[in-house]
Amino acid sequence: MRGFGMHSVDNVGWLEKERPTIGPLDALVRPTIVAPCSSDTHVAHGGSGPKQNLILGHEAVGIVEEVGSEVTRFKPGELVAVPCVTPNWLSRGIQNFRSFSHDRGPSGSFKFVGQKDGVWGECFHVNQADPNLAHIPPDVAPEAALMTVDMMSTGFHGVELADIGIGEKVVVIGIGPVGLMAIAGAALRGASQIIAVGTRPAASRVAVAYGATEVISYKDGPLEQQVWDRTSGKGAHKVIVAGGDAATFAAAVRMTRPNGVISNVNFFDVNDAIHIAPLDWGLGMADKDIRGSFCPGGGKRVQRLINMIQYKRIDPMALISHRFHGFDKLPEAFELMDSKAPDLIKPIVYMD
Repeated sequence: MRGFGMHSVDNVGWLEKERPTIGPLDALVRPTIVAPCSSDTHVAHGGSGPKQNLILGHEAVGIVEEVGSEVTRFKPGELVAVPCVTPNWLSRGIQNFRSFSHDRGPSGSFKFVGQKDGVWGECFHVNQADPNLAHIPPDVAPEAALMTVDMMSTGFHGVELADIGIGEKVVVIGIGPVGLMAIAGAALRGASQIIAVGTRPAASRVAVAYGATEVISYKDGPLEQQVWDRTSGKGAHKVIVAGGDAATFAAAVRMTRPNGVISNVNFFDVNDAIHIAPLDWGLGMADKDIRGSFCPGGGKRVQRLINMIQYKRIDPMALISHRFHGFDKLPEAFELMDSKAPDLIKPIVYMD
């Protein structure tokens, strides 16, 4: 079969691969809509180590083509959402405290593009279909369901890690699609003031629509000073890091008040070094918690996120900024994601 991915680091293109085979618990899915992600470009440029002959992509909705003999909840022909994180639920590692959905290591259940071919092929393999797929109701647009499998799940995970309480003041650093979903999640959790950090006008408008009370930019001065100025000199209760670099993360620690939480859902480069001055952390005694993890996985989580769309608690369609039609448009969509065009939020590709 044909797929789009990486021949080697910094060398992307079309690949010919064997059609995947499935075991008794698994499924084969034909993608109908996919979404390029910055994680795909990160992998293609060697950010997760050298890889060869690998189909990329980890965000998809699609049609079930084949199921294993022991699959009971899904059948061929059904439209499904496929979480980007598909754990091995039979692993002992899944029982680790606070993990619950990573079978080995900090992101061990992120199997697409990490451990096997991704979703940008004529079909792709899903391990343990019953716990790892989600049905899409007829009254939920497939494009909206697609936003749950990573962007919404990851952004909401930043909110979960931060444990945002009613009336708290929150900063969300980065207003890409993950940051925008973190803003929406913070609003749903009852945050009073939500300060978004970003520069792109299109994303800034969406940030306000999702609940940001103001948008600030590093171009206007040190971020922590701007946050202090807007919080009566006290800082934020919770800071969600959904973008930026090591210096940005250090600023996140500075802008967080004592007894606050810094919640990270942002990937840092393997060569980054994060320096936190002791005074910024109260000489180590300021009770500032730093939490970070890869988003949970499995079909139950995505099904709940789809429920939120179905019952109009959130509409993630504003994330979609570019639409491409045709399997052959994958390289163009990937290049757009890689170049980070000024008007980009999230591209999708209809695989028709």
